[in-house]
Amino acid sequence: MKKIISLLLVVFMVVSFAACGTKPTTDENNGDDVAATLKFGMGIVASYGDAKDADGDTNGECKAETTAVAVLLDDAGKFVDIAIDTTEAKAAWTSEGVASATEEVKTKYELGTAYNMAAYGKKHDGTDGKVLEWFEQIDAFVATAKGKTLDEVKAFVGEDTYTTGDLAAAGCTISVGSIMAALEEAVKNAAASEATAEDTVKIAFATSVENTDATEEKEGSVEFEETIVAAVTDKDGKVVVAKTDCAQIKVTFDTKGVATVDTAAEIKTKLDLGTDYNMAAYGKKHDGSDGAVKEWFEQAAAFDAALVGKTASEFASLADADGYGTGDLATAGCTIGISDMIKAADKAAK
Repeated sequence: MKKIISLLLVVFMVVSFAACGTKPTTDENNGDDVAATLKFGMGIVASYGDAKDADGDTNGECKAETTAVAVLLDDAGKFVDIAIDTTEAKAAWTSEGVASATEEVKTKYELGTAYNMAAYGKKHDGTDGKVLEWFEQIDAFVATAKGKTLDEVKAFVGEDTYTTGDLAAAGCTISVGSIMAALEEAVKNAAASEATAEDTVKIAFATSVENTDATEEKEGSVEFEETIVAAVTDKDGKVVVAKTDCAQIKVTFDTKGVATVDTAAEIKTKLDLGTDYNMAAYGKKHDGSDGAVKEWFEQAAAFDAALVGKTASEFASLADADGYGTGDLATAGCTIGISDMIKAADKAAK
């Protein structure tokens, strides 16, 4: 009998010790299941393509590509969810330095089959076989990357930035250099959040364009402002956490149609610039009233916080009739124009 009692005590102690080292899965207050929270991060990579001068017969042009990635990561650094999209904005101008009208800038995912990768794309290695549409290749990338760490995904990318192994086998055969750079940035920026595996992460763009013709005194330009919002939403469509950033991309040219843009220049987002964006130093309140103006990243953080708990249908209430932050958002320090922020957030939350 003593041996049996001793054995039971040992078993009890072992079970108790194991339980102490196990993360609880229920809320001690009410017994409800507690879902593990995830890290949330966003990364953006923007760059210029080659610039071509206007020659009288054809316009000058320069493309700029912006790739954005948002991630949800578990405690082991494995991807639980990923969102990826890219814009390819093209600036054009005449041989007299007159900026040409820019078509509406849509992301590659928004273009869908109209991007025409399946119709015109070819495998980079010259082999035969069907090439999937861009959005299908991204879906394949995401499906393959889920459950893996960043290093495990990197193992499927060659030095030439084209995919190998599981990624290629899944149908993602495009160059993923920019995607991997943005993915790595998103992982680096990932921070604790209230998001869980039951939630969904999306990313969306809203692009505005400003054209200026060249004069003898000043270069002409086409400036793209890419506003990007990554949002995690729950099953009811309410935002759990969000992140907003913006890339300003400027292409310049002279009165003879010669491109003057430095295509090798680094493009930093407004969040990357931080205090160097100098909104606090030079910004003024749009209504002309006195008072300190917060840095852009601080205003964006206030906007992100205001999205939490809201559905897309409620975002419009954050702006006044002129598109500026209003109410509690303005009180929190977000006094800039937020029309494009709301457009991007609306897409990301649907």
